[in-house]
Amino acid sequence: MDPRLARAFSAIDAANADDPNTLEVRGELRPKEQAHAEMACAWVERLVAEPSSALLVAARAHHVRRWAIPRNGYPAGRKGYLVWRKALQRLHAETVGAILEAQDWPAAEVAQVKDLVRKRRLGRDEEAQALEDALCLVFLETQLGRVAEQLAEAHTVDVLRKSLKKMSPAAIALATELPLDPDGRALLARAVAATG
Repeated sequence: MDPRLARAFSAIDAANADDPNTLEVRGELRPKEQAHAEMACAWVERLVAEPSSALLVAARAHHVRRWAIPRNGYPAGRKGYLVWRKALQRLHAETVGAILEAQDWPAAEVAQVKDLVRKRRLGRDEEAQALEDALCLVFLETQLGRVAEQLAEAHTVDVLRKSLKKMSPAAIALATELPLDPDGRALLARAVAATG
């Protein structure tokens, strides 16, 4: 790995090491956002033949220090959710920007990473789409079961359908190959059918 990229990853991983939320990955309990960051990078590398450093750093930092702004600090409902998401995007962009600036990354690359993390070019940029694809795949891989437990079946299918609408055909094909449990696989199949 490029030493510059390795240093950025190390600093981002250190920033995520304090995550009080955990996630079990391959039998190991990990800080949630550290694990999600690694998984997002792995998906980007599967989706893009030669991902740029900016895209890889954005994948690694997409939710850096997410727990610092809890959802319950914002009003319930869609409007409160969207305000919370914007606050998170600012936090993630500012945090990764400071990390990269401290490591003397060129200003143009720092701006590119921050734009990717903020999803500013989503729908107009291949790298922004690749990052969105990776994040959706991480969601399906790690959170589908929890979402299905919390929501009614029809609502879960609707959530999945909305996620699939944001994904490229290549990412949807990868999603259908995920090793989901039978219930998750059936819900995803219903959402794919409803989207197509």
